[in-house]
Amino acid sequence: MFRHQGKSRTLQHNLRIATILSFVAGIVNVTGFLSFKQLTTNVTGHFALFIYDVANLDFWKGTIYFIYIFSFLFGSFLSSFLIEKYAESKKLNIFLFPTLLESFVLFSIGISTIFIEINSYNLIACLMLFAMGLQNSFVTKISNAIVRTTHLTGLFTDLGIDISLLFFKKEDSQKEKLIANIKLRIYIIASFFAGGLFGGFLYSEINLELFTLTIAGIILVMSLFYDDFRYKIIKTKRKHIRKHGVNK
Repeated sequence: MFRHQGKSRTLQHNLRIATILSFVAGIVNVTGFLSFKQLTTNVTGHFALFIYDVANLDFWKGTIYFIYIFSFLFGSFLSSFLIEKYAESKKLNIFLFPTLLESFVLFSIGISTIFIEINSYNLIACLMLFAMGLQNSFVTKISNAIVRTTHLTGLFTDLGIDISLLFFKKEDSQKEKLIANIKLRIYIIASFFAGGLFGGFLYSEINLELFTLTIAGIILVMSLFYDDFRYKIIKTKRKHIRKHGVNK
């Protein structure tokens, strides 16, 4: 699901990566909100607050929202930069570095809370937005802009459009593609919701608080190992089939 790109990607590949990354985004979203009442998976609200402060000539107060926005932007930039830098390497999984970097950031925030008393929540919010910028960028590139996992506004818009199109006559191929898109969007929304519930449970009921982000980081790393393991198995089977065919 992390390796296939372009025409080689199928609905199943997109469903798998959408489910995992939306689940992680849901955890990050609820953790950020419960920790310091800030949205940490998108910048729509921060941009509105930034404009509000600027309009009221309260430039210094609005600076933090600008930094929030820039953190998400920088994460998106860095993710795309790393992908393009290693795009020519056919042996390397070019989405490995952004995913590992996101995992490292989330894991580091969670672990640091054990040893360090967190006084600057703005710094933590920036790091979380940076991680979500990384994720949103690489999942957009890997799926050719079909999958987005860190915010739901566009998803609900697209879902509403797709559902409305079901009421009009379509060719079988068009209808099949439409249903696939609806299925994908529902999976993303449901996974985001499930991640939020899971993160909220860990944060409030288990009292993990910001350490909850460590779980999100572990899920990402495990998904990478699973994907690599699955890829090697499939590759080995194909070699065996080719060799068996040749021997015949």
